[in-house]
Amino acid sequence: MKLRRQSRSGGFPTGRDPRRSRGRRCLTVAAAILLFGVTVGSANPVVIGSKKFTESYVLGEIAKRALNDAGIPAEHRQGMGGTIILWQALRGGQIDAYPEYTGTITQEILKGDNASSLEEIRISLTKFGVGMTEPLGFNNTYALVMRRSEAQRLGVRTISDLQKYPDLKIGLTHEFLDRQDGWQPLRERYALPQQNVIGIDHALGYSALANGSIDVKDAYSTDAKIKQNDLAVLEDDLQFFPKYEAVFLFRLSMPTDAIAALRRLEGTLDEKRMIRLNAEAERTKNYTTAADLYFDVGALRPSGHSGPSHAAESFPHKLARWTLRHLQLAGFSLLLSVIVGIPLGIVASRGGPIGQGILGFASIVQTIPSLALLALLVPLPFFGISARTAIAALFLYGLLPIVRNTASGLQDIPRSLRESAIALGLSPIVRLWEIYLPMASRSILSGIKTSAVINVGTATLAALIGAGGLGEPILSGLNLNDHVTILQGAIPAAVLALLVQWFFDLLDRVLIPKGLRL
Repeated sequence: MKLRRQSRSGGFPTGRDPRRSRGRRCLTVAAAILLFGVTVGSANPVVIGSKKFTESYVLGEIAKRALNDAGIPAEHRQGMGGTIILWQALRGGQIDAYPEYTGTITQEILKGDNASSLEEIRISLTKFGVGMTEPLGFNNTYALVMRRSEAQRLGVRTISDLQKYPDLKIGLTHEFLDRQDGWQPLRERYALPQQNVIGIDHALGYSALANGSIDVKDAYSTDAKIKQNDLAVLEDDLQFFPKYEAVFLFRLSMPTDAIAALRRLEGTLDEKRMIRLNAEAERTKNYTTAADLYFDVGALRPSGHSGPSHAAESFPHKLARWTLRHLQLAGFSLLLSVIVGIPLGIVASRGGPIGQGILGFASIVQTIPSLALLALLVPLPFFGISARTAIAALFLYGLLPIVRNTASGLQDIPRSLRESAIALGLSPIVRLWEIYLPMASRSILSGIKTSAVINVGTATLAALIGAGGLGEPILSGLNLNDHVTILQGAIPAAVLALLVQWFFDLLDRVLIPKGLRL
């Protein structure tokens, strides 16, 4: 009996042994330090969304400034995607307003309603709980553009002239390829023979046009890049495109003073002025500066407001905001992956159909392209266009390393050690918590580290649905074709991944028993 007591106290950790304390705290402390995010209670601001092109960014900043000048807190979620994503976000309450165009509303949003006049459009939108301002004052229609030198050489002046040149390479935005007022209906109306048609990002399309990779692309008539790149706009000689008058769509449940602030923007922007603001945004690489220009040249201001132009947000402040949001997304998703992944790994370690099914599911999720996973989650209840969707996607991506490493770590425990634990009469729960998990802690922490690095890198895609983070400057830089802006997000994201890796290397030294480290 004396020998048995000695072996129980000396051979394995007990409650009084410091080594047992270390093992018991291992996973608890590891989970606790993953709480990167900080929640701050405050009044809900009005959320303005925008699409992923310069003019929409600028209009979003103008709306934010107009609301702030009226004393209404507002935030701008930049570059959230295309029409359908913004429309779903508006209807789902993830955003409160965003700039849109009447032609897009009739062709893409209302489709079967046959609404043509502004009043008919407004009545149709009311069914969805959405209101619409009067036009801001300019028509930003779709257009096809070519390099001026190439258009003159070929004698192409109208869209109909493209019929003579079936070998021309055409690059179109992905949204335009699928729109009701996009490429397929346009092709049928003009009987265009071109087969070499590719999908390309709006901003990158201008670079491809400049270097000759494509010959024709879609554009917006108020794009500043048309003049900057000396492009020729092909005449819509068959009048295919409808009018695209700029307006703001907003939730009817939005506060009346916020709606009034948006309505003060009606009729204050003509086409020439909008082109100038777009050019300013691309020259300065700063949408806030362009929005300030709108207010600084005598545009309509709220009565009684005579303050100076709002100073642009400094880069250190923006970097801190991006990084904090990035850590929130990566940290909460990683915490969820740990909470769910370790129990799943414990079950998977026992093998059998259930264990194989768990590992198979985690592996399949890892193979789904990140953009596709976000797109699949957006339409689901509870998710939509929000940080919840980004956290859920990152959580699913983080499962495989944790599940697999937990299962492998437990399976690698020597059989003799398992038999000794059973011989001592320890219950299954005690064996798992006091012996098996501490023995597998090195493998488990390795899986958590891998998951953390994956989450930090993948979290940049959260900006695609307006969830923020270091993906914001990357998307903005792609839109502006500005490598410096891209690097403002890419470099901090890479540094953050390295810091996370270093942090977990340090954690290994603190939490893993010395004998296992050797």
